[in-house]
Amino acid sequence: MPVHRNPVPAVDVMIFFPPDRIVLVERRNYPHGWALPGGFVDYGEKAENAAVREAREETGLDVCLTDLLGVYSHPDRDPRMHTLSIVFLAQPLAVRDPVPGDDACRADFFKLDDLPGLAFDHGRIISDFIARLDSLR
Repeated sequence: MPVHRNPVPAVDVMIFFPPDRIVLVERRNYPHGWALPGGFVDYGEKAENAAVREAREETGLDVCLTDLLGVYSHPDRDPRMHTLSIVFLAQPLAVRDPVPGDDACRADFFKLDDLPGLAFDHGRIISDFIARLDSLR
């Protein structure tokens, strides 16, 4: 059987608190920086379930997925390997502070116009989200 070299499937979750805040996690592991909650899809797991699981594991928040923002697959988006990330929009089921867990050392709210240094291509993802919000206003 041939060995396939494919992008690794991942998910990221934009947890949105209207009108202008999102949840970011500070990564404990390389690559360091602040990022959207997310991670790899487990074998046999649906992407939607992975998104809900990763949001809970990294922020302590239970979320409801509300939409698909997009798929991000540029080969250099993750310095560790070629990943393909499905990015979901979500709202928390309860309004409370995020609590870091799993591989996050901090989790917090950030205003869309006051973001910290971001890992991966998450600056582009957030810019795409802001453009979508602006088109709805």
